[in-house]
Amino acid sequence: MDWKRLAQFALLGSRDSEQYAILLMRVSIGLFFAISGGRKLFVAVSRKTMYETLTRAKVPFPSLMTYFVSSVEFVGGSLVAAGLLSSLASLALSVNMVVAILTAKLSAMPKGLSSLGWVDNLLYIPEVLYVLIFLWMICSGPGKLSVDYWLADQLQK
Repeated sequence: MDWKRLAQFALLGSRDSEQYAILLMRVSIGLFFAISGGRKLFVAVSRKTMYETLTRAKVPFPSLMTYFVSSVEFVGGSLVAAGLLSSLASLALSVNMVVAILTAKLSAMPKGLSSLGWVDNLLYIPEVLYVLIFLWMICSGPGKLSVDYWLADQLQK
């Protein structure tokens, strides 16, 4: 057994499989948002739930914002999944999630928590983790298995 290679893997991971992990994460989160946004756009019950959520959160123009937010999720998620304009789409989806956190999620957190309890509850909110994933994708790029990578390669020729 090659102990040195095993130790390096344990400490640094595997650069050989990194692109597959990026692909899996990008396609998974992209499909999640595309499907979620699509349901809110095209399924009446989901659209009504979205409208009610925005109304409860006192978001201005809830009817218009229902379509806007849902469209950002649908189009942004589709772009992320395809790896096309991934950084721009990730930024738009991050803003979408930050607004959701500020308008609906923080107010639902229990009151009187310790600092550690507050951070624990904050990190338990899925939208916070989505923002972190999108930030990582903006910084690391969409990976070699993406349309963006192919386009960037074509621009360099």
